[in-house]
Amino acid sequence: MNCFKNVILLLVAFFAVVSCTSVGKFTPKNEQIAFLSDVHLLDIYGEFSDTDYKGILNPADGKYTLVRTMKSQLQSTRLFNENYFAFIAALDDVVKRNIKIVALPGDFSDDGQPINIRGLKKILNNYTNKYGIQFIITTGNHDVAKPFLTDSGKTDFLGKEGKNQVIMSKAGMYVPKSSDELPAVITKDIGTIGYAEVLDELKDFGFYPKATDLYWETPFTDYKPENYSFQLALENATIEKRKYAIPPYQNPIPDLSYLVEPQKGIWLLAIDGNVYVPKAAAQNHPENPTNYNSPNVGYNQVLTHKKHLIDWVAKVAQEAKKRGKTLIAFSHYPMVDFNDDASPMMRKLFGEEKMQLHRVPVEEVSALFAKAGIQLHFAGHMHINDTGIRKYKDGKALFNIQIPSLAAYIPGYKILTIRSRNKMQISTVTIDSVPDFKTLFPLYEQEYAYLQNKNDPNIWDKKILEAKNYHEFTNWHLKELVRTRFLKNDWPTDFKNFLLQASAKKLFAFAKVPQSKQQKYKNVSWSGYDMIVDFYRLHSADELALKDIGKERIHQYEILIDSCLAHYKSGLHASETETSFYEFCSIFKSSLNGAPSDNFIINLRRNTIRN
Repeated sequence: MNCFKNVILLLVAFFAVVSCTSVGKFTPKNEQIAFLSDVHLLDIYGEFSDTDYKGILNPADGKYTLVRTMKSQLQSTRLFNENYFAFIAALDDVVKRNIKIVALPGDFSDDGQPINIRGLKKILNNYTNKYGIQFIITTGNHDVAKPFLTDSGKTDFLGKEGKNQVIMSKAGMYVPKSSDELPAVITKDIGTIGYAEVLDELKDFGFYPKATDLYWETPFTDYKPENYSFQLALENATIEKRKYAIPPYQNPIPDLSYLVEPQKGIWLLAIDGNVYVPKAAAQNHPENPTNYNSPNVGYNQVLTHKKHLIDWVAKVAQEAKKRGKTLIAFSHYPMVDFNDDASPMMRKLFGEEKMQLHRVPVEEVSALFAKAGIQLHFAGHMHINDTGIRKYKDGKALFNIQIPSLAAYIPGYKILTIRSRNKMQISTVTIDSVPDFKTLFPLYEQEYAYLQNKNDPNIWDKKILEAKNYHEFTNWHLKELVRTRFLKNDWPTDFKNFLLQASAKKLFAFAKVPQSKQQKYKNVSWSGYDMIVDFYRLHSADELALKDIGKERIHQYEILIDSCLAHYKSGLHASETETSFYEFCSIFKSSLNGAPSDNFIINLRRNTIRN
């Protein structure tokens, strides 16, 4: 009997070892993860907890609504209001596809206001409870503008009679600019939360471990999978256990990065790339949130002020390889140039501080994270659709996938399908149709009438209210941005004026296109302004914009660009305008010839990408 018992024990031990080994070699197949970035949720139906103010009554649905003015959102790189409906539409699309893991790589809120964080929590809980979706999120610069709770507010909510409504978190923060302004609304719910509040409100969405997670850690934990327990992870999830000393004053700042294994074999690495560089006043007053700079630069400052992340990422990547895990990294900020490697030329044409070039990661960022072992990284922040690639002589490579925003042109999200350990398929879903996107239009009519009555010189183009679907609405948003903001702020005056006054015929002649082709296209109706708008379409949406621009016009641009580049390549004897046009054509061509960004497959073993 004892002999039989010993045999049984040996068999149990043997199969336990085999089981552990098989877990290490397990490769998930056809598992899907949806990535929805830069949602920028403004809870338009939210309620303030400390004031009776409800917003304005919308005659379309009879609901009180908290919305920003159309004027303000047409001067912003993101929509404030309609993306509420787009977020619901995207989540409904995820449900239809039966995807059970959804990652939100930051800027999940308008600006980290308590009312919007509560709204987000309500929506995510609803989809979790109804459909079993697990949300795994990380922070962006708009979610935690400062590391600690900060008073804030907005001056551009839409109020009664189409006027601006100021809403602030503290009295005395705003001085009225005219006698006809509406009285300011004061509520703490419009301030900006810090890390403690994010962790408290949103801990169920990755920031804290779940009992169902197979593994969870942070940069500050010292356990490994073999001695992991849910209770141990819980103890290490508190904000007190998740701080680092930021130079130069070594102030303790929270870092909400974490690694989670939500399904067998999949390691999701959620990197908190927010870096709050201290101002001089932080040396003596480290608890004052205003003594820290905005974290919107991203990984360039991680290299100098958050170095522990790089060491942790390398450790995680090494462990993932050792244990046969599929490691997928995501964060708010890009790790690779997101301008199709045209950034150097963009600096020549537009200048160092234009076109958000300060947010382009330096090459050291890509090299360090590739060396650390990151192969596939999903990012947001830029509201663009793009794929950036870096390959190195040692065989390392990094693929950075830029996720389009639901609040900008072209709205969409990414789906990662794990075909095998090394074969990753990335698909882009555009949210063209949003059932309720016109709900707020009657309120904009009121605003437009008010601006028209006071002869506002900056009145917006009412044609946007004729948009037939959400895709078209975001296209109008982009065109108004170009007209009212980008052309004014980013473009060299002389070159801008040259393009705005140019017809296609004039540009063909200027680029020295052969006479035979000039004759062929002499009746083309597009203008230099149209080319500028199409440039921004490509810059924002990459491959997704080709359909909107059209094959024929793309072909005409290619003829124009190739002729320009061939003629002015040497740069000799070129005028300033000719040089600027050469630079513009070079940038445009890079946008037309970027890496696949719609539906493509990446082979992580061979470091290849194909449509």
